[in-house]
Amino acid sequence: MEKTKAIDRAAVAAKAASLGFDVVGIAKAHIDSVTQERFRTFLGEGFAGDMRWLADKADRRADPRVLWPEAQSVIAVGMNYGPGSDPRAILDRKDRAAISVYAQNRDYHDVIKTRLKALARWLSEESGAEVKVFVDTAPVLEKPLAQQAGIGWQGKHTNLVSRAYGSWLFLGEVFTSLALTIDAPETDHCGACHACLDACPTRAFPAPYRIDARRCISYLTIEHKGHIDRALRPLMGNRIYGCDDCLAVCPWNKFANTTTFDAFVPRAELTAPRLNDLVRLDDAAFRTLFSGSPIKRIGRDRFVRNVLIAIGNSGMHSLMPAVEPLLKDASPLVRAMAVWAVKSLGTPDEIAHLQNTYRCDETDADVRTEWAA
Repeated sequence: MEKTKAIDRAAVAAKAASLGFDVVGIAKAHIDSVTQERFRTFLGEGFAGDMRWLADKADRRADPRVLWPEAQSVIAVGMNYGPGSDPRAILDRKDRAAISVYAQNRDYHDVIKTRLKALARWLSEESGAEVKVFVDTAPVLEKPLAQQAGIGWQGKHTNLVSRAYGSWLFLGEVFTSLALTIDAPETDHCGACHACLDACPTRAFPAPYRIDARRCISYLTIEHKGHIDRALRPLMGNRIYGCDDCLAVCPWNKFANTTTFDAFVPRAELTAPRLNDLVRLDDAAFRTLFSGSPIKRIGRDRFVRNVLIAIGNSGMHSLMPAVEPLLKDASPLVRAMAVWAVKSLGTPDEIAHLQNTYRCDETDADVRTEWAA
């Protein structure tokens, strides 16, 4: 192995700052036993829902050295995406869609990875060390590593909280074979506060520091591919992609700053889009509207499923004409949620007429179930 050159921590921080990162910290490539046990418990209780990839590579997530045996240090970085206003304000606008702050512009994976690669390349050239770059999609427990690196701490809602940036940090990591000087880990500053737990519309937190993803609106609208539990649909309100409630309510946000980074400043058309417009999107229009957005990855059918649930929750009978054509949509997932929306908004006579008009065939079991419910 080639001899490596030591790199000063200040030089790493300066380079990270020059690339646009707002915070940087360094941790040992190690996950403590308490965190590992919490992760195993989360999986063992089935709280991961359909996210089977979490269990498939659980050993790698629980130990960075299993993921990459040569790893010695982890450079954890964060970029601020703080909103300019309370993201919960839109929840009262029943004709509009609530999209999580993080998804209102460019896909942060792409934005951060480009800069992480530049940081890793610089480190490799300066030190001769090996490097690997990770942004959320790899089997890495990034929030515990960020806490060990001193960037923030995992709050009672299990998300990272920063004393400087509140709830609003995108994370990324550079693993390296270089033994860097590590930072002191951040300590927990939640105290007796439980505002985030109380704010959850679906009660997804069975206890502080524990989350049941199967009840989380972010999971339901983004990761879950099938039908959303009928009991949870009314609790989703107009949230069609993600949920910021537990993040937005955190008192530490009083120290947060509004992002000035162009890629994270919300696009005007995604801050309060009309449900009436979104539900009419076909696949081509969906792809065009969400080009470069993380929303694109869930596909048109799951997206429209979410919009139909929001329409059903709106109580706005005026949205019925936009729903009716979807009773014959090519997607069974969309058809079933169109039925649910019709039954939520329509009069008994309208429901009976539409059920008779759009009779389902023998194979349309999900649609029959929705009509019968």
